[in-house]
Amino acid sequence: MSNRNVPADGLAGLRQNLQSDLVAGFLVFLIALPLSLGISMASGFPPVAGIFTAIIGGLVVSLFMGARVTIKGPAAGLIVIALGCIEELSRGVPPTLGYQYALAVIVAAGVIQIVFGLIRAGVMADFFPSAAVHGMLAAIGIIIASKQMHVMVGVDPTAKTPLGQLAELPQRFIDNNPEIALIGLLSLAILVIMPRLRHPLVRKIPAPLVVLLLSIPLGIYFDLDHEHNYRFAGHEYHLAPTMLVNRLDNLLGMVTFPDFSLLASWTSIKWIIAFALVGSIESVASAKAVDTLDPYKRKSDFNRDLLAVGVGNTAAGMIGGLPMISEIVRSSANINNGAKTRWANFFHGAFLLGFVVLAPGLIHMIPKAALAAMLVFTGFRLAHPREFVHTAQVGKDQLLVFLVTIAVTVGEDLLLGIFAGIFTKLLLHIARGAPLSALFKPDLEVRDDGANTTRITARKAAIFSNYIGLKRAIDRVPAPRDIVVDLHATRLVDHTVMERLHELARDMEHEGRELTVVGLEGHKPVSGNTLAARTRPA
Repeated sequence: MSNRNVPADGLAGLRQNLQSDLVAGFLVFLIALPLSLGISMASGFPPVAGIFTAIIGGLVVSLFMGARVTIKGPAAGLIVIALGCIEELSRGVPPTLGYQYALAVIVAAGVIQIVFGLIRAGVMADFFPSAAVHGMLAAIGIIIASKQMHVMVGVDPTAKTPLGQLAELPQRFIDNNPEIALIGLLSLAILVIMPRLRHPLVRKIPAPLVVLLLSIPLGIYFDLDHEHNYRFAGHEYHLAPTMLVNRLDNLLGMVTFPDFSLLASWTSIKWIIAFALVGSIESVASAKAVDTLDPYKRKSDFNRDLLAVGVGNTAAGMIGGLPMISEIVRSSANINNGAKTRWANFFHGAFLLGFVVLAPGLIHMIPKAALAAMLVFTGFRLAHPREFVHTAQVGKDQLLVFLVTIAVTVGEDLLLGIFAGIFTKLLLHIARGAPLSALFKPDLEVRDDGANTTRITARKAAIFSNYIGLKRAIDRVPAPRDIVVDLHATRLVDHTVMERLHELARDMEHEGRELTVVGLEGHKPVSGNTLAARTRPA
């Protein structure tokens, strides 16, 4: 696609694409409103926290972010961290104070992300092995669904751990509150069925909007706004306004400022690291994924985007918001609805602000069971069985790292989970002959190979933990030179490197350049997958 067809940026882009970006921003707002509320409540934060974050992600971050069509806002992938943070910091203190301590953590994590962007650390997302990242996301999906399935059917889990909550589910489904369960299960059915319908008109309607259009009238019919009991099948059940989203009548009055007095505690430091690290990985990974969906194939500046997200998180934490990332689901919807520039993200934030200022009473009409259904659906997509199948097809080593990451994350802690995955991967590489000297620093030779080609020869091992060095060598090759990555002298090339090189080749193709991987003829793949790890017999 020629450059003259690529939408302009800045104010010129606003004038050129006002209608398409306005429509896309409105349709994304319809999705973002219920998801922001649901993510807030699942995170243990007030419902307004997610709204604050989405508004800042739209109105502020869009003005200087490094991506063109990503939507910035609260994400399901950070629920586990946010919930763990606020629960630990609230122990032994009033809930409001625990909330303020958690906001201080978000501010500090945002500042760290600003530093990441300034020192051009966006590449750090390439360090983490693919199987561990996918395992982390699958574990987050399991944890989200384990709690929200209870809310979806109108019961409270008694267990505090994800595994305990999963074990309780059969009995809790039997003990469901029928009217709440009807709202939750119908909402979930809509989210599952609508994407499968191929009618063009149906595909243009956001499923979360249909959920609201169904669940709000059902909530009114069941009179959820008034506390009362009802009988069904010989049993008595309780309904109350607490089953609806809290009122947001005074947005300015709901602004909450952080309390930094516990910021130096180990608990706060642990969660600062978790927010900054996992949030940055997810945000960069999502922005990369959105680049592949962009019909104009524009390449994001990940360092600038990380800096913008850091500014957004700092601002959100200062007024009572959740952390934000580049959010993949809303960004995909943004592109599918015709967004052309960053202004679609701006308009989605503007519509959110206008809605909560002009019609806050409507938010109180949304049943929590409907929001829980959206989160159950999101959790299931993160931990979809096809993720397990695909990982197994890439290789048994990938499946082991994937499962270890899930097990430790669900059973213990998210940070422990991601590091357990990394440690498992390193042990596998050492067992397969990767020299200790090449674990973190690649052995590379770079030379010109013809008038317009640079050859980068890697020796010993090309693996996830030394890939950043290889990536830097590739980035130093000036355009328009083509690149040959020669791997014949390596004993091991892992799946993460194969996947990253495949992505780079695709990106360079859009720039009119070529990246070719050679030298793998003597290597043996660990599976039939084209991107599987490869070893060379000694």
